[in-house]
Order: sequence, then C-alpha cells, then structure tokens
Amino acid sequence: MAYEALDFYDVDSLLTDEERMIRDAVRDWVDENVIPNIEKACRDGVFPDQWRVDLGEMGVLGAPLKGYGCPGLSYIAYGLICQELERGDSGVRSFASVQGSLAMYPIWDFGSEEQKNHYLPKMHAGEWIGCFGLTEPDYGSNPGDMITRAEDKGDHYLLNGAKMWITNGTIADLAIVWAKLDGVIRGFIVEKEDPGFTAPEMTGKHSLKASVTSELVFQDCRIPKDRILPGVEGLKGPF
Repeated sequence: MAYEALDFYDVDSLLTDEERMIRDAVRDWVDENVIPNIEKACRDGVFPDQWRVDLGEMGVLGAPLKGYGCPGLSYIAYGLICQELERGDSGVRSFASVQGSLAMYPIWDFGSEEQKNHYLPKMHAGEWIGCFGLTEPDYGSNPGDMITRAEDKGDHYLLNGAKMWITNGTIADLAIVWAKLDGVIRGFIVEKEDPGFTAPEMTGKHSLKASVTSELVFQDCRIPKDRILPGVEGLKGPF
C-alpha cells in the first residue's frame, strides 16, 4: 500500500506537478529500498553502496544546483526530497544533504570553472562522494578558532590538523576542508589519495548507525595549488 502523508493544511495543493512527481518518486524509492533494509544497515553500521548508486541515478544529489550535470530544481522540490529521505532514515537524508549542500555547493559557488567541471558531474551522478570538514575536536561551536592550518609551499599547500564528527568521511572520495592560511580561513579540496590524509571511522554510536561518521586527519597533507577554492575567504565560506 502506497504511503500517504498527513496533510492537515493541504500543502499538497500548493505544489507544482513536477514537485509532486519528484516527491512521489523518492517516496516510492524509500518505501521499496530503505524501509525494508534500514534495520540491517543500522545493525551492520554501513551505508549500503546501492543507495549511493540509486540516489545518483534519481538525480537528487545536488538537486537545486544548476549546470555541470545538475538539474537546478526548486528548493521546494529539494525540501520534499529531503523530507522523504528523512522519513526512511535520518542517515540517508544526511548522506544526500552533505553531498549536495555541504560538499557540492561550495565547489559550485566558490570553485573555479575547472573544479566545477571536474567534480560536480561525478558527484551529482553519485560516482564520487564528498564530505565537509569544519568541526574540530576542540572547536566544534567556535570555528573561528580552528587550529587546522595550511602552509603555502610554493608549488603546493601543506595541511595539518584534524576534523571531527564528519558525515561520509570514511567513504568519501573528496573532502571540502576549511583551514587557516596566513590567518585567513580558506577552503581546500582534499582527495582521498592525497598523501598525509586519513579518515578513520568513528564507531560506537547509539544512533544514526547507517550514516558513516569519521575523523579527518591531516599530517603534512600535500595539496596541489589548483585545489584551493578561489571564490571565498573567511567564515562566509563554511557558513
């Protein structure tokens, strides 16, 4: 039997046909794939890789972004997508919103054309997973005092520090990392194979067990010069 949400205020009548179609497609996917399997995923502490593939094929990753393979859906449609994913499990919604809003959006808004063309189509398709590194072990609520540092070494940057409670970290192909360069907060794209970068998974959580949560560790992590986000400086970027 198809799921029917309570709608006391008749919000459904305010939606466009396209928005209803998108919501219903995600709703059906959640009913068929998430709800029957979420208990096992939580017991195993994994985010099933097939869900990544499915979300990419449905086109919901980075849905409100326009161009570079992304559809430019309305934010109402994006909200409906997240609402349906959350109904299945908060970990599924976390995966999608971190991918689209925290990893893809900074590249889309602050990245170079080369960065946008290289990363965004793959991330929208679910081929590459992203994460977002801002929170630190000692400065979760005060990012302005972050201690992660980047040094300009001429032909590359050297990154040192750590980030904590990072959704998607261990399974991510790239991380949007915020660090201080000469005292100014800048964004960097760190790829999983970069030397000096590790992303150990954090275990023993009491909830959100199907959502991968990690630490990001940078020990003389070498980053090419073309991986800094050129379009933003300061806390405006991560916020």
